[in-house]
Amino acid sequence: MERLSALYASALFDLAKERGDVDGFLDQVKLIFDSLQDADCQRILVHPHITESEKRNFFTKAFAEHVNNDLLGFLYLVADKNREVFLIPALSAVIEKIEHYNNKITAKVFFASELSDSQIAAMKELLCRKLNKTVEISLKIDPSVIGGPYIFVDGFYLDWTVRKRLRDLTVYMKEGCGA
Repeated sequence: MERLSALYASALFDLAKERGDVDGFLDQVKLIFDSLQDADCQRILVHPHITESEKRNFFTKAFAEHVNNDLLGFLYLVADKNREVFLIPALSAVIEKIEHYNNKITAKVFFASELSDSQIAAMKELLCRKLNKTVEISLKIDPSVIGGPYIFVDGFYLDWTVRKRLRDLTVYMKEGCGA
């Protein structure tokens, strides 16, 4: 699955560069990607009794006014070839390719509760400075972390959560407090 998704992503990325509107293309790909995350959309895409024609109609109604013909054609191709399972991974990969091309990355940040705008801005500024890239923050709420963040960014995983500290302390105590 990864290989075909990567091929689709590369073709879309090359098309975006060829058209000279990488940022506009990115916005449109993100619109499709975000829209298709919906559980109802996923059921429509993978349902075995919904025909290719019906899926094409779905794509037309949902996206024709919002995306260029190249992206719409890609959606039609996916429906015609019954490769809907590759759609989300391919869109995710093209987003990553374009962001890398633009020296941008998205940091997935998990916290126990919502953060204020100023806290998000401070984290964004710190990550931009440390990574020397433009960083977007994708904040997810995960009460199990108890406190502190864990962050996935640019191939790295940083865990500064209370949950991890408690686990580390438990291991330390079981091992005899370092004795």
